Amino acid sequence: MTGRFPSPPSRDRVRPDVAVVGAGPIGLSIAWRCAARGLRVVVHDPAPGSGASAVAAGMLSPVAEAYFGERQLTDLLLASAERWPGFAAEVTEMTGVDIGYRTEGTLMVGLTGDDLAEARRLWAYQQGLGLPVTPLRPSELRDREPALAPRVRGGALAPTDHQVDPRLLVPALRAAAQQAGAALVPQPVRQLSDVDARVTVVAAGCGAAALTGLPVRPVKGQILRLRAPDGVAPGFRHVIRGYADGEPVYLVPRADGEVVLGATVEERADTTVTAGAVQRLLRAGVDLLPELAEYDLVEAVAGLRPGTPDNAPILGPLPGRPDVLAATGHHRHGIVLAPITADLIADLVLDGVTDPLLAPFRADRFLGLTAGGSPDRTTEGDQWS
Repeated sequence: MTGRFPSPPSRDRVRPDVAVVGAGPIGLSIAWRCAARGLRVVVHDPAPGSGASAVAAGMLSPVAEAYFGERQLTDLLLASAERWPGFAAEVTEMTGVDIGYRTEGTLMVGLTGDDLAEARRLWAYQQGLGLPVTPLRPSELRDREPALAPRVRGGALAPTDHQVDPRLLVPALRAAAQQAGAALVPQPVRQLSDVDARVTVVAAGCGAAALTGLPVRPVKGQILRLRAPDGVAPGFRHVIRGYADGEPVYLVPRADGEVVLGATVEERADTTVTAGAVQRLLRAGVDLLPELAEYDLVEAVAGLRPGTPDNAPILGPLPGRPDVLAATGHHRHGIVLAPITADLIADLVLDGVTDPLLAPFRADRFLGLTAGGSPDRTTEGDQWS
């Protein structure tokens, strides 16, 4: 792929250098990075931050989400997570907004013997990759988190898995992009021919399927938000992920007293909240952390993750369309992958150089599949991220 800008771009051109379709964390991060490098950028979205990120828990979990058969994706997750401390600091410094970035780490737990056996199988795989996973006995778990149920049979610590609050992050990214010079166009894009720019970046989540023909499908997730009584902080500090009688679940504490409890994985395209999902999530959450039974239930909501046939994102030019770049299909990893996606796509726009990290995620790996194509294997994992 050759460079698009043989000479330094001029900010005086009427025609934008880059049009980003989609103002979620991926689109806004790309817009920010491109604008900061001197490109003229517009972002098209009638409702910024209203997609999957409005529901996401914000876990930055390359270790806990290292699943069987996803080695290349794990490498990308790890590379992006390494950029998160600097990325978070830069966003906060530029905007003055606290984005809820926390580094206490993640505890992975199993409630029953069967749960623990299932978890240990995954931990062994993760350790085999050289990832930092430290097994903990029940007593060691409760030394770290006394609120854990006495029934919890064991667990492990992933100290480098962190968290951020997406509902704080997205407005901060929007402010950073606009401060860098990006303009927001609050209208939807119905077809790519309506966009006039040297390069178009499609970061529209599930909407990318209709715009590009790529096999991006909606994967429904239901999630709950609880709040500790009397406005105090939750009674635990770590992100807790695990299994409770076979039900995968996570709990994410916020400093303001909120706890995010999730999430289902459903091959459906509706956003209806169901009683059965609420029951399963609450039961699993309370089984792991009994004090949650006294928390306020303040929100039950569903969103749609942009999934792909191999659970990995689609990054780079569309086949036969070097002027259209995809940055979509991040599934449960849209938050953690925002920094590296933004940097790689901005480099590609400015220099025309394809980083080797992008090679496994090219759009042409799906040639022959149509938009909304069925996955070729079962979606693994349960997490919004």
